[in-house]
Amino acid sequence: MEKINIGIIGLGERGYSLLKSVILEIDYVDVLGVCDIYEDRTERGFDIVAEKRGNKPVRTNDYKVLLGMPEIDAIVITSAWESHLQIAMEAMNAGKYVGVEVGGAYSIDDCWKLVHTYEKTGTPCMMMENCCYGRNELMVLNMVRQGIFGDIVHCAGGYHHDLRHEISFGNENRHYRLRNYLSRNCENYPTHELGPIAKVLDINRGNRMLSLNSVASRAAGLSDFIKRKKPEDTRLLNAEFKQGDIVTTIIKCARGETIVLTLDTTLPRAYSRGFCVRGTKGMYEEQTHSIFLDGVHHEYDYNWSKQWGNADKYREEYEHPIWKKYLTEGVKGGHEGMDWLVFNAFFESVANKTQTPIDVYDSAAWMSISTLSEQSIACGGATVYIPDFTNGKWLQPQTKAEGKYSL
Repeated sequence: MEKINIGIIGLGERGYSLLKSVILEIDYVDVLGVCDIYEDRTERGFDIVAEKRGNKPVRTNDYKVLLGMPEIDAIVITSAWESHLQIAMEAMNAGKYVGVEVGGAYSIDDCWKLVHTYEKTGTPCMMMENCCYGRNELMVLNMVRQGIFGDIVHCAGGYHHDLRHEISFGNENRHYRLRNYLSRNCENYPTHELGPIAKVLDINRGNRMLSLNSVASRAAGLSDFIKRKKPEDTRLLNAEFKQGDIVTTIIKCARGETIVLTLDTTLPRAYSRGFCVRGTKGMYEEQTHSIFLDGVHHEYDYNWSKQWGNADKYREEYEHPIWKKYLTEGVKGGHEGMDWLVFNAFFESVANKTQTPIDVYDSAAWMSISTLSEQSIACGGATVYIPDFTNGKWLQPQTKAEGKYSL
């Protein structure tokens, strides 16, 4: 693998942890520039690169400086959600491969601009949706493609993560989530299970998402948390949060499948991605890590262990090839190893000058759910139509991206 040079834009907690634990651990990747609007974060990024690699990267609070460096091959964007697409488009125009962290879009116009920028420049843009490389998600994808669950008709998933502390201390931690929860009401983080589901359902590759309906519960979780845990913060104590505690989005697909996404981040709960796949021969359910196969398991048996099969029993036969190899090499990085896989997938594409496993059409389609759900919620759950960002290409046979991390 030839050496590649990158710049990283955004060095908050996510950006810094990726830099330290993933990016700088990949020997063929050199970091030539670090950027954040906050000087202390830029300095921290500079220091860790100098400490671990010995080189002194360019440090700046203006991302355009990195885009203007001809020696940089790719840009990794880990800044606030609102800035993702503008920086991504400018980087593509500068001829830099783009790896952009997850989050939803703020307008459909921006999604179209992202697609048109790719089609004009030919420079790939990959959403760094690490859950597409989750061990369970990839095993289920492998089982789906081998027909184990039959004809798939429904999938579900979501972002089920108690973020009350992170959001409530957003001012102190300079975290963008707080201002979003104060001002927006939408499915703001749709991609963690939509990404894997899109691969299961061949979205943009023989299928596409047609329409959605979204509803939101009232917002109570953050206000209650602040009253109990942060009563001295009078500004937030009297704030009216717009973001509903539970947002439910139903998506209809061109082949007839349905998808249910749930955003659940401001009430007490255990972490889960709620991944569920239903087909004519069986199902997978993530919260209990269980598989039910027609004719194998017993729907009316009150002994749970007989009614369901533990999904781990299917590892040996259906472990995805990506994870089979990964386990022999040694699992690394954060989020149970998913970060390592998604970044290696991106950097492999940069080094080989090939298309990324998650492409610009995936990125635009998945990100669009945020702004479309915002519209639907505002209109009482009305049906909102999802644009075809491929402009009909989804109807044609699609070749998979090259490389060992191909999805």
